[in-house]
Amino acid sequence: MKIYFSGSISGGRQDAALYQQWIHFLKEYGEVLTEHIGDPQLQPGEATILDDKGIHDRDLEWLESADVVIAEVTVPSLGVGYELGQARAMNKPVICLFRPGNGKRLSAMIAGCDDFVCLNYQEITEIEDKVISILKMI
Repeated sequence: MKIYFSGSISGGRQDAALYQQWIHFLKEYGEVLTEHIGDPQLQPGEATILDDKGIHDRDLEWLESADVVIAEVTVPSLGVGYELGQARAMNKPVICLFRPGNGKRLSAMIAGCDDFVCLNYQEITEIEDKVISILKMI
């Protein structure tokens, strides 16, 4: 199974360690195409061998080849929102992971989408079984 994991880069990297934990967990169930999202050294605007168009095109290729999209959506990100819209247009199964609290509220465009499975949690262990169950159905 190919898994496209999505999380904020330009919108803020405060959850990079959490992304890394999710990626480590997801690697037990398939190939995570976007492991770099969990790299704590990855910073917005960091020089890479790809320009913005190259990153966009590469990521859309990965998204197209994925069997499922899993997005940690607690830190708002235009890029993650774009990827989720593209995934929906491609009829990909989508799981959105959100940690409510401190006045945070998930966007209605995500929470209100019947095509997305949205799971609230505080600790990964709370929803591991739900995620596994969904992955087994794909």
